[in-house]
Amino acid sequence: MTLTLPKLRPIHLLVALALLAFGAVLIAQIEGERGMAPIASSGDFEVRDIHVDIHGPDADTARQSGWKLAQRLGWKSLWKRTNGGDGPAFSDSVLDGLVSGIEVQQEQIGPNRYIATLAVLFDRARAGQALGVSGQVMRSPPLLVIPVITDGGVATTFETTTEWQKAWAVFRTGESAIDYVRPAGDGPDAILLNANQTSRRGRTWWRVLLDQYGAADVIMPLARLERSWPGGPITGHFSARYGPDNRFIATFDLRATGPDQLPQMMADAVTRMDRLYTQALNAGLLRPDPTLIIEEPVNAAALTNASDLGAVLAALPTETGAAAPAPGAIAVQFDTPNADSVGAIERVMRGIPGVRSAATTSLALGGTSVMQVAFDGTPEQLRAAMEARGLVVTGSGTTLHVGRR
Repeated sequence: MTLTLPKLRPIHLLVALALLAFGAVLIAQIEGERGMAPIASSGDFEVRDIHVDIHGPDADTARQSGWKLAQRLGWKSLWKRTNGGDGPAFSDSVLDGLVSGIEVQQEQIGPNRYIATLAVLFDRARAGQALGVSGQVMRSPPLLVIPVITDGGVATTFETTTEWQKAWAVFRTGESAIDYVRPAGDGPDAILLNANQTSRRGRTWWRVLLDQYGAADVIMPLARLERSWPGGPITGHFSARYGPDNRFIATFDLRATGPDQLPQMMADAVTRMDRLYTQALNAGLLRPDPTLIIEEPVNAAALTNASDLGAVLAALPTETGAAAPAPGAIAVQFDTPNADSVGAIERVMRGIPGVRSAATTSLALGGTSVMQVAFDGTPEQLRAAMEARGLVVTGSGTTLHVGRR
């Protein structure tokens, strides 16, 4: 028996090739490592760019001494920034209680010398009392951040990990007046929040997106890079925009002497962007667009009498049709010697069956961070699953600690 295939016309071949190409592009957008999860911003006071140069009998002692010095210099700078002048000189043990974390910006470790640039985070509640300042900060409505970078003529957001998206991910938003909603770049983010989305005006799709990410409106910080030559100076053109209509706020330019200075230029650009958005908020420009509201809230006055209210209550699901209970929340403490360790433990936790979500809520590089895990099961079951994956787990109840072997 001979099987005869139908003869395809050229147009059929073109359509088939187009479908295959589209499928390949779609898979490429979904698969692979993209984006960087934003750090938790609890509102701690932060002092950056603290330079230390310390000698010691060995590398570890020099490093510890450098961190102690950074705490003293950071407290002095924070007091001067907040109150002016020189504040009280606290002992190292007191500062240990005020400091919530130390971030290593750059470091060089020798046999008996430690040179580093550090950022010190002070707990807002404890340090705020010592500083005599309020722990409350007025903030904007939640605003979805879509950072678009154009490099080499190609505009991207979360398709790949870019220095622009990384700068927004590591930016400490706790002291900002803007409530930033920063996607991690995983899952469908690269498809839903691509560069073309920023030029769409239709409100229907914007309503769906903002509801999906729990935001009231959107801001689009744009970056365009011009490279003089490979390895040479880089000029960055930055523009602050907002809303589904892509409205313009302000623009500025920065320059990096080479690729090694690009991360610092991006960090400076994010800081300036934050100031621009804060100024726009104070000027009343960042008010939520009323056309993005999905629906009006229920008006209680519309229930004219008790019989109407009884009918509404009778229509609600009974116990047998009630929704399943929410997964239990378990706090997992874990050591984070560097930034890579954060993503590594999050990937392990998300791969455990029954884990609905795993997100770092308190980051302390060089110390102990905290992750909130939503798990369909008991803490003992989660602990067993973690140990089965080679993790050393201590603690009990809803607080577990992952240590090093």
